[in-house]
Amino acid sequence: MDFASRRSDSGPLNAVILDWAGTTVDFGSFAPTAVFIRLLESENVTITAEDARSGMGLMKKDHLRMILSRPAVVQAWKDVHGQAPADADVDRLFDRFVGMQLAVLASYADPIPGLLETIETLRARKIKIGSTTGYTRQMMEVLLPEAHKRGYTPDCLVCPDEVPAGRPFPWMCYENAIRMGVFPMESMVKVGDTPVDMEEGLNAGMWTVGLTLTGNLLGMNQMEVQGLSDQQRRESAERIGKQLTQAGAHLVIEGIWDLPAALDEIQARIRHGERP
Repeated sequence: MDFASRRSDSGPLNAVILDWAGTTVDFGSFAPTAVFIRLLESENVTITAEDARSGMGLMKKDHLRMILSRPAVVQAWKDVHGQAPADADVDRLFDRFVGMQLAVLASYADPIPGLLETIETLRARKIKIGSTTGYTRQMMEVLLPEAHKRGYTPDCLVCPDEVPAGRPFPWMCYENAIRMGVFPMESMVKVGDTPVDMEEGLNAGMWTVGLTLTGNLLGMNQMEVQGLSDQQRRESAERIGKQLTQAGAHLVIEGIWDLPAALDEIQARIRHGERP
């Protein structure tokens, strides 16, 4: 005889799992973008910022592979090299990318405004703070201590090279849950600025919150966002919010500063019987 066990958790939210670039540090997610552009320039291949941002959120080798699969980039590569980029090219370029990324990461560790206050609020609520990323552990060994110097250290960090695969697979979220001792997954919230962040959270059975103005999809720095008119800001947030919602976000907010209010809304939805 087959048995099925079902349970609905109506208790408090126990943890959040935060993305890094574009969510907690590196307003606009510029560190990978700049490096990918320079990397391809070294091959005499010109790519756009849109090309460079196309795989944001993925493990960085997968990110590079996605860039090199874009039709315009494939054609530009053919014009220079006579054939489409191959796996050997991905391997060779990624080896160079790692060194280039390591060299600049410390310059992109500033907390996004509102992060430190949000972390203080979460800790007061006894909510644990995990994190996932597209950066490898080697890269995070540069970024993590720099973020710590600036006041941000999550309770847990899991990198894509520490699990079978990175986003959109749920393994980094599961490993966060294991290391922090948090269960069930529906008592956790994944927060990020890319569609693949939302997919990661959904695949792990978590609530998902997308950020519209500080991350990769807008791709503006803090000063540029502050320079937007109220209408431009609203239209940008709506446009990006639609993309994140289509990717599975349960809620969208402008930035990490709005996360406590978003968690309040999710908690209210849980009390009314909703599940992620």
